[in-house]
Amino acid sequence: MPDATLVDTNVLLDLVTDDPIWAAWSVQQLDAASVRGPLLINDIVYAELSIRFARIKDLESLLVEGRFTMALVPRPALFLAGKVFQRCRAAGGTRTGVLPDFFIGAHAAVATLPLLTRDVQRYRTYYPSVALITP
Repeated sequence: MPDATLVDTNVLLDLVTDDPIWAAWSVQQLDAASVRGPLLINDIVYAELSIRFARIKDLESLLVEGRFTMALVPRPALFLAGKVFQRCRAAGGTRTGVLPDFFIGAHAAVATLPLLTRDVQRYRTYYPSVALITP
């Protein structure tokens, strides 16, 4: 899917929480990306986003309404995520809250998908080949 865009959890959380700072930007970027092609999320984004929902039905409704498509993380991306995470840890990187980002970044890198995110630094550092759509 050359025109598809992988969407990071933080962008979707902006919508779900109606974030006063980021919601408008996220809506604008999602609209622009949807014109170019499909909006993709993967299992990691789904799991992170599910924390904000009491019922799976409500999460599924959001995904259907937003026309998000589930994309499996390719095995080469899973392998890459582990290696990059290992490199980060060896360099003294943080021990908490980052592994999901490594899976998402590796998915975008291996599938050559642009990534819509507000989490710029980690992706630029560890996945410099990924085209980022950021503030």
